[in-house]
Amino acid sequence: MSGYERAAPRRVVEWPTLGLIALCYLVWGAATFWADAMTLWLAIPLATLAITLHSSLQHEVIHGHPLPSRFWSAALVFLPIGLFVPYERFRDTHLAHHTDATLTDPYEDPESNYLDPSAWALLPRWWRAVLRFNNTLAGRLLIGPALSIWRMLRVDLRMVRAADRTIPRAYALHALGLVPVIAWLALAGTMPWWSCLLAAYAGFSILKIRTFLEHQAHERVSGRSVIIEDRGPLALLFLNNNFHAVHHARPRMPWYEIPGHFRKKRDEYLKRNHGYRFASYGEVFRSHFLRSKDPVPHPLFEPRKPG
Repeated sequence: MSGYERAAPRRVVEWPTLGLIALCYLVWGAATFWADAMTLWLAIPLATLAITLHSSLQHEVIHGHPLPSRFWSAALVFLPIGLFVPYERFRDTHLAHHTDATLTDPYEDPESNYLDPSAWALLPRWWRAVLRFNNTLAGRLLIGPALSIWRMLRVDLRMVRAADRTIPRAYALHALGLVPVIAWLALAGTMPWWSCLLAAYAGFSILKIRTFLEHQAHERVSGRSVIIEDRGPLALLFLNNNFHAVHHARPRMPWYEIPGHFRKKRDEYLKRNHGYRFASYGEVFRSHFLRSKDPVPHPLFEPRKPG
């Protein structure tokens, strides 16, 4: 699948996804509207979970779900309740990420956390320490969202300077979408602004659990995507993207079909991805909460030859 290929919408209405979209907005709306009645101890976690699920639903829409119309599918998840990331930037960078031949490449894969070893060698010692910490799960949870936002803004500013017109459009649409969100929070919501920002950051942080080790450096493309055989609350929040090798092999498969498909072909997928597997997110936490998952400089990166 070409990185920038637009996923063709399915010809059926996917009611489970529509139901989750409605539930997502209902929970976020309730948490922000009745925050004073339910206390912030409950409102912030509920808003956080809704924001996390909303990003997973945006991911579904990027891959052609849940309506036959791409426009109306995007309209369903366009409101930026997560505040930070423009939908069109998420869409374009994620589709580029799905060019599997360049997965984990420090330059070609926009979702890669690896660096060119030559660039790594030039970094100051304190910045290397920050990036090493970000390669632990604890670091990814605490500073990962801030680093992602900073990197996105830095890349987007460079693209604007290079006269890329898609970037201003994405941010203009994001600003337009923020108008009803901020109006709701200001006029109907009872959550303080700091708690709204905290919920948005925490939602981004939970998403970092999913993306933390979903790819590894491997000589074979098929060995770069993980399988995490978890069926708990995080798997639901991530819409089964923990079966990430399945998603990259079948990117247009809806979230609710992935577990059954994996069960039928488990051995095939685990052979194909060279056993890059974890039994659960519990195992991920035990293995990598304070331990780096791999080096920051890409261990297999080959510098490009001039000409």
